[in-house]
Amino acid sequence: MSHIASGAPGDLTAPSRAAADHAALAGTLIPPPPPAWRRLARRLLHLWLLALFLVVWQAVSTLGTRINPQLDVMLPPPTAVFSAAQELIARGALLTHVMDSLRRVLVAVGVGAILGVPLGLAMGWSAGFRASVDPLLEFIRPIPPLAWIPLSILWFGIGDTQNEYIIFLAAFFPIVLNAMAGARDVDTYLVRAGLSLGARRRDLFLTVVLPASLPNIFTGLRVGLGIGWMALVAGELVAAPTGLGFMINNARTLFRSDYILLGMVLIGILGLILDFLMRQIAAIAMPWYRR
Repeated sequence: MSHIASGAPGDLTAPSRAAADHAALAGTLIPPPPPAWRRLARRLLHLWLLALFLVVWQAVSTLGTRINPQLDVMLPPPTAVFSAAQELIARGALLTHVMDSLRRVLVAVGVGAILGVPLGLAMGWSAGFRASVDPLLEFIRPIPPLAWIPLSILWFGIGDTQNEYIIFLAAFFPIVLNAMAGARDVDTYLVRAGLSLGARRRDLFLTVVLPASLPNIFTGLRVGLGIGWMALVAGELVAAPTGLGFMINNARTLFRSDYILLGMVLIGILGLILDFLMRQIAAIAMPWYRR
């Protein structure tokens, strides 16, 4: 054994030489990550369908106006929508509408998450609690949020609270049901393993059930956020002094279809951004979960 360890300085022993060869081979098999500009270019290529949609929209609006001049009012091109955005930004109105709508959605969905996630987890974890709460939940859930608008106006008046209540009703039930499904679908082998090792129910819930439920919880938050956006527009169309829904409804009375399309485009862009942020938060909270 001594002749293996001895030798000229810098010589590799047999085990260390094998490790070095393995590391060199791994380095050749695993390619280096692409540069940042190439990753950005790949992401931009994914937007080709959206770019094609804008080109077709511009062409249909421009060429169709030559056939029917009223098409310019019925379906303004993207350039007219962009000009409308510049006009509202210069007046300072667009930022107010966007920020008010964002605040209402984030507040309502946040309250829905604070109340809905614990309720859903409790229903999924305890069959007795689920049997008690589920009839009431299923009785209220089929009622459309729009049906609550007249009562919400009587209760809260016209303003932020009324709109946030409508958004809360729309987002609450998807959050609850997905959290409940996550708690119910936990691998029973993991639960039995924890119980066999002497884990208490509280520790088992925190270390096994809650982490295993996170994918469903974030799915519920994403679904609730999207439905909340739709409920926001409906609530603001009926009763709101500001917001993107109010802007769309007000533009209808002014026959400004470019403002209407601008509101619709902003709703889509903001919804896309919020969903992207939610997915990034989920990736940080669940580094082990990749799909």
